Amino acid sequence: MAADADSGEAILGRMLQEMHRMAPDDLPAMLRRHATGLGFREITVYLADVQQRVLVELADLDPGERPRRLPIDDSLAGWTYRTVSPRLLRNDAGQLSLWLPLLDGVERMGVIAFEAASLDAPRLDRCYSVASLVTLIVLDKSAYSDTFGRLQRVTPMRLPAEMVWAFLPPRTMGSDLVTSSAVLEPAYNLGGDSFDHSLMGGFLHAAILDAMGHDLAAGLTSAVAMAGLRHARHSDADLPELVSGLDTALTDTFTDRHVTGVFTQLDLTTGRLAWMNAGHPPPLLLRRRDSVPRALEREAEPPLGLGEGAPDTPRRVHEAQLEPGDRVLLYTDGVPDARNAAGESFGEERFTDFVVRAIAAGEPAPEALRRLINAILDFQQAPLNDDATILLFEWHPFRGTATRHVFA
Repeated sequence: MAADADSGEAILGRMLQEMHRMAPDDLPAMLRRHATGLGFREITVYLADVQQRVLVELADLDPGERPRRLPIDDSLAGWTYRTVSPRLLRNDAGQLSLWLPLLDGVERMGVIAFEAASLDAPRLDRCYSVASLVTLIVLDKSAYSDTFGRLQRVTPMRLPAEMVWAFLPPRTMGSDLVTSSAVLEPAYNLGGDSFDHSLMGGFLHAAILDAMGHDLAAGLTSAVAMAGLRHARHSDADLPELVSGLDTALTDTFTDRHVTGVFTQLDLTTGRLAWMNAGHPPPLLLRRRDSVPRALEREAEPPLGLGEGAPDTPRRVHEAQLEPGDRVLLYTDGVPDARNAAGESFGEERFTDFVVRAIAAGEPAPEALRRLINAILDFQQAPLNDDATILLFEWHPFRGTATRHVFA
């Protein structure tokens, strides 16, 4: 057993060395080459598409051959992705299949499957090590290759959407103190919606943006705004300076475009929340199993980028004290404004109730939001008339570190 473990560690070390010079397309071949030495019959990687509807197999394919796709809502692989939990099965021939999520911190990237005749503790540890290594490879190679990005686009994406996705951070990020997660639709046909979140200096910086229009100029407006957010953070700007700088940048760049948005800063030590609202729906506060009515509702100031046409309204920083476990929900107006065939709107009450019930049932925030955005699409039963973006962050200063289990 010790010799087998030593051999496995040596192979993992070689894989780590190989990854630095490996082309992105060579990942399936590398896993196939080392699978037997690691004690597995086969290792297969699946990445989630940008809409989080399917998991797409990363495989060597002949020209014109389509990769295998597994539905996230109706497959064993999808169950692992949805629950962020391992799943172990034995088939009729006695072979074991272990499914693990691929995680970048708390961001779900996909799943990985290991097939073997048996599975002991050292081999299980090896599975987790390979999953972590594969995640690092995908992240590293994605910085200079479109191999994985192309795989994750299962339908054609419009240029404005490509522009927005190029600037977006990971959908989910977090630490022991806070978790922030976001979704946006229509994923392949975005116009001007976007979001941003970042951890820096003991603060969570989170924002949601809605740029005017649904064309390439809207995508460009959104991209300028997101770049402005990062420029302000790199310059150590406070919240008023950040919003003022964005206003100036948009005014100087565009003559007929504006952006609404909510810009927040959460002190991760104290739970003190500060925010500014530029013509946007107000944030919502979720506490325990309820939405707290009008807790964060303040009068919105004008949108950004209006220039000389902006009303002479002073911009204010609002503050509130969060309690441990509180969640703050930011959204664009495309969420409650979605309508079904009868003309009924999805509505703020329906969507907040959905989130509250999902989280009360123990669903991770990324999965709750994924299901919510799919519920909105199913409710409308037609392409959205407006972008719908949701960002949810939770302050959890007393949450313990999760323990790894084989079974959920």
